[in-house]
Amino acid sequence: MEITYDKKADAANILFQKRGKYNVSEEIGEGVIVDYTKRGRIISIEILDVSKRVPRRSLEKISVRA
Repeated sequence: MEITYDKKADAANILFQKRGKYNVSEEIGEGVIVDYTKRGRIISIEILDVSKRVPRRSLEKISVRA
């Protein structure tokens, strides 16, 4: 799993798997987009305008790889 924050885009991305080919995206809530494989498995979740949801100070510390 990898969590990143793009300051320019003001977007956070949670990548669950690097394997699996992207097939479709679905906006499950305002500014929350889930990418799925053909088999319906979640590849990643992107959160747009994330600084409106979380204090920016907290976001700048995000960069987790596991």
